[in-house]
Amino acid sequence: MRQSRLPPGKANIFQKIRAKRSDVLAAGTQLLDLSIGEPKGPALLSAREAAAGAVMSDQEVMHAYQYNLDQAVPGFSERFVAAHLARDLPAGEVAYLPIMGIKPILGLLPLAAGCATGPVTVATMTAPGYPIPADWCDYHPHAEHYALQLSPANEYLFSTEDIRAGTDLIMINYPHNPSGQVAGEAWLRALCAHCETNDIRLFNDAAYYCLTFTDETISLSEVAIDYPDLSWAEGFTAAKLIGNGTGWHVGAMAGSTDFIADIAEVKGKTDAGLVAPMAAGALHALETDQAGIDVYRKMYSERLDLLIDLLSGHGMRLALKPRAGFYTLWQAPNTAFGRPMASSEEFNMAMIEEAGVVGVHFPGCIRYAVCADVAAMEDGLRSAFQAANVAYA
Repeated sequence: MRQSRLPPGKANIFQKIRAKRSDVLAAGTQLLDLSIGEPKGPALLSAREAAAGAVMSDQEVMHAYQYNLDQAVPGFSERFVAAHLARDLPAGEVAYLPIMGIKPILGLLPLAAGCATGPVTVATMTAPGYPIPADWCDYHPHAEHYALQLSPANEYLFSTEDIRAGTDLIMINYPHNPSGQVAGEAWLRALCAHCETNDIRLFNDAAYYCLTFTDETISLSEVAIDYPDLSWAEGFTAAKLIGNGTGWHVGAMAGSTDFIADIAEVKGKTDAGLVAPMAAGALHALETDQAGIDVYRKMYSERLDLLIDLLSGHGMRLALKPRAGFYTLWQAPNTAFGRPMASSEEFNMAMIEEAGVVGVHFPGCIRYAVCADVAAMEDGLRSAFQAANVAYA
């Protein structure tokens, strides 16, 4: 019989928001869309020019399958990771791997932790958080997953006490989507020590690492190298930091030789590598145009400040002041539009339908992004939240 063979009702939160946004637009409502975590416009000119030169190259290595990207872009992965970090990683002790962005890699991590042959327990940062790690685990029949405790009370930094006995893999995401929290050195050292002692593989999605506004953050890579028995990996991507090139799914991983080797084995059997000219362009921007990247970092910081001031002035409570990225996370109000709000989802749907403001709801909170021009929306947002007249019990 022709019918879906997937579990029913499994659309994730972003898919649900996109569908709701389309429905409201079709009904003629003008939207103030703060849901999209996708910067608009072209990538940095420096990246585009370098990629264009690579596209026009007659060298076969630029146009072939990229099983070995180093032939086209020598040292790509090591150089890509190094461009993010303040500390050099020890030669010979760290392995590297080019990746087509982080999202597809997330599905390979439970496999690299052994779920193809037996049960694997995975801890994720998905409540609230980017849902893809949990989505991938749902598709792996041997991967059981649970969400680590994240809330305003612990400032979105879970404790090692929250890690269950028998956990095989922890998939963290710092800087964190949606709170904008970053991981400090002392916190990361406690986590690395725990994982080393308990033989837990540790991965960090560092997609927003270059978009930090504080010197207190540090990468997992710069800390994990001090734990010789820790099995670890960290992923970096160009999609969020070379201006607005979200379609540039180019990145690299660093990690312990054992974990990277397992990821590389699975990856090598399932894809043919990324597009070499885009890798050349992204790497050129990272290595030569940090000033261009800084322009966007400052732009997001200014937009965050503007949105925080505006929404706070209309009664909204910030869950945590963001220290990276382009997201704000707010505690969901109990009352809006003169009636009780039973959940963050009810509040978000009410804001979309009655005020045209689109956010992304998580349990107890709501995320508003600043990828769009917040200043251009200022008057509309002010009117919308005046009409909402939010309150907390």
